[in-house]
Amino acid sequence: MANASWVFTPTVPHFNKPMISPLISTFRSRVYPHDRILKRVLCSSAVHGADKVSVSELKASRVVGKGCKLVGCGSAVPKLEVSNDDLSKIVDTSDEWISVRTGIRNRRVITGKDKMTGLAVEAAQKALEMAEVDADDVDLLLLCTSTPDDLFGSAPQIQAALGCKGNPLAFDITAACSGFVLGLVSASCYIRGGGFKNVLVIGADALSRYVDWTDRGTCILFGDAAGAVLVQACESEDDGVFGFDLHSDGEGYRHLHTGIKANEEFGTNGSVVDFPPKRSSYSSIQMNGKEVFRFACRVVPQSIEIALENAGLTRSSIDWLLLHQANQRILDAVATRLEIPADRVISNLANYGNTSAASIPLALDEAVRSGKVKPGQTIATSGFGAGLTWGSAIIRWN
Repeated sequence: MANASWVFTPTVPHFNKPMISPLISTFRSRVYPHDRILKRVLCSSAVHGADKVSVSELKASRVVGKGCKLVGCGSAVPKLEVSNDDLSKIVDTSDEWISVRTGIRNRRVITGKDKMTGLAVEAAQKALEMAEVDADDVDLLLLCTSTPDDLFGSAPQIQAALGCKGNPLAFDITAACSGFVLGLVSASCYIRGGGFKNVLVIGADALSRYVDWTDRGTCILFGDAAGAVLVQACESEDDGVFGFDLHSDGEGYRHLHTGIKANEEFGTNGSVVDFPPKRSSYSSIQMNGKEVFRFACRVVPQSIEIALENAGLTRSSIDWLLLHQANQRILDAVATRLEIPADRVISNLANYGNTSAASIPLALDEAVRSGKVKPGQTIATSGFGAGLTWGSAIIRWN
């Protein structure tokens, strides 16, 4: 892994299937900064019999000596705003009780005929507009969501709504609140190892559909939103994804989950009637808040430190800390552990609550458009949540 020049030849035959696993396992949380960037990554999976083709015979479009950069961002939220005072009318709570414990004062919620995909399309269009890239030039779309409008995936619907005439690959990534970071890392791997040029990464969730609005422990936390970034191939000196670190721990599943409800019926003889099965439905969000809080405060600082080490950078290189917007106390605790001043922590949690995979790109978009985040600045970002999953990436806004 120490060599700056690698030859990568995946065994999967075509690019019409996701390549996340081989790419990520190959890079294993190491993407070097511009001065140590991969000088040469060759991906020949689109060539039949690639193992018999010499390097000189590979198409130039598959010879990637480039980095990748973030060139556009966008976001969208539902119109309905639900305040803490509104929630106090349906559960035993108050604005003070919620804001002191979470930092949240308002959240946005999808209503009526609104859909998660509609928010995702709006956010993606804004990102493309900022990047000055036409939808037809997008060659990969990654939708990071745990709440698709269609069980089989919603990314292709977004691709169609954007008018991508070239039929680029589009698929969903499910990693809950860590989803956007995983999507961002996946985009960089596709660009470095697959020759892709414009990858649209969207984080969008509508967790309000799975909230028990009578449970004050969870209904106060979540909101709906979408955010998007366009990741584009570039020369190594303009590289904007420096290092990353990704993990999961299935043993922690019990602390945060939304599982399929059991539908068991018993026959007259006491045996379970298994066929035909009834249509499944999901439970509301089940969360052990104390355990999730401890988990986040423990793993996120460690993950960011590893990502910095993999990038060859130090804490002093960080201009902004951008975490998944779950709880203000988590943001404060992580910043304290990393010795990052509060005025360098990006937070819009008070206005939107926890929007899952949308939270990081939503906060990034607001910070960029307000002029807070400026071109060339380095951002340490980290997502964490159900799975349990967590991951960090050191990026530069371009």
